[in-house]
Amino acid sequence: MTTSSRAIGILGGRFDPIHYGHLRLAQEAGEALRLAAVRLIPSGTPPHRGAPEAAAEHRLTMVRLAIADNPLLRVDECEMRREGPAYTVDTLTGIRDELGNTQPLALILGADAFIDLASWSRWQRLFELAHIVVAHRPGYPVETWQHRMAPALAREYVTRCLEDPLAVHERPAGGIVVLPIAELDIAASRLRLALRSGRSPRYLLPDSVLDYIRAHHLYA
Repeated sequence: MTTSSRAIGILGGRFDPIHYGHLRLAQEAGEALRLAAVRLIPSGTPPHRGAPEAAAEHRLTMVRLAIADNPLLRVDECEMRREGPAYTVDTLTGIRDELGNTQPLALILGADAFIDLASWSRWQRLFELAHIVVAHRPGYPVETWQHRMAPALAREYVTRCLEDPLAVHERPAGGIVVLPIAELDIAASRLRLALRSGRSPRYLLPDSVLDYIRAHHLYA
């Protein structure tokens, strides 16, 4: 069992492919919240979306290449080892089993994902397993979108919102932090389209990832 006084960030995604939008989100959240590390978790079989285009081993390798020189970021392949749909609540439960009940965890979500949280499997249990960090564009805080939340989620939001973001280090789970993050308007779907169309997505993702994509003829 491993314990730490500082919270560990959790950022999941298809990473199909990983790009600078993902990496900047992880970096800014890690620095703003003084996280011990941020775990990037490539999804296995996402329950809410179609299957990723690139095979799991390729997506995992691309994440490893993207974060190779960054000591703050780690890759966690736990969802890829699981059979069947990869629900976030099960992923966090597995991390809790690994790290113990006292380790603070911070699940990092975009604002759009958070607003739809009440549609996720066993969503209320997420607050028992981790804090939730809601990343939004500066000037567009989640409060301006509260009318889009399910009533039950809106109540949780009001009750659990932390005035001090660094309070995530004080207890293992249960809080909500709203964090402004510089938005990079990069979509993996547009990168895949550019690659299929023969256009270069260079400067939207790390060169090491782009070189790997081309070497393995991904998204062609």
